[in-house]
Amino acid sequence: MSAPRIALIHATPLAIEPVNSSFKKLWPEASLQNILDDSLSKDHAAAGHLTADMVERFIDLAQYAKRAGCQGILFTCSAFGEAIEAAAAAVAMPTLKPNEAMFEDALRAALKAHQNDAEVLNIGLVATFAASIVSMSEEFNALTAGLERPVKLHSLFVPHAMDALAQGQADEHHRLIAEGVQTLPACDVIMLAQFSMAAAQTLAQTKTSTPILTSPECAVLALQKRMKND
Repeated sequence: MSAPRIALIHATPLAIEPVNSSFKKLWPEASLQNILDDSLSKDHAAAGHLTADMVERFIDLAQYAKRAGCQGILFTCSAFGEAIEAAAAAVAMPTLKPNEAMFEDALRAALKAHQNDAEVLNIGLVATFAASIVSMSEEFNALTAGLERPVKLHSLFVPHAMDALAQGQADEHHRLIAEGVQTLPACDVIMLAQFSMAAAQTLAQTKTSTPILTSPECAVLALQKRMKND
């Protein structure tokens, strides 16, 4: 596929740089269109849940991307699973949730670690936006519901880290996440929930021997594969 146009739809500006960097590294041929509505995360936090109005706004954003000539959409906001599903149905084009590829990669890694036994698969989820844990846990549990193997998700919210990143204190953001990773129980693999957390992976990985996955790289590779197969 030559230079496909991909819409990257963001609910926070903090997600823009990580996913653009992942595209530059893994799929530089793609032409990117960044679409930002930074009021979505604020409104979600204020409401405490996903509203019908937010779902309609996601549909509007996806339809705008389609009208702009995009052939695929990657949403980078992890707390809006149902809204993303509605948007994908509305535009009928390759559309990826921010974390579905990371979920699948994490399950493969955990299964590989226990391919010769029947132990519980333990997977860690670290988030800096509290609302992400609720929606991502629901999505993850739906994905694993049909597995014959038992899977346990260990979730951790790291307060203050997102605020530090928003204030330009990237080192503090990374430090808080790395410290949080060390408090998780023994896991087969750990997932960093938000795109904005990707840069913390290097430091966090020095604190544990457990593999740590980031959502931007997993998502870029998965969308590339999906679009080539469509």
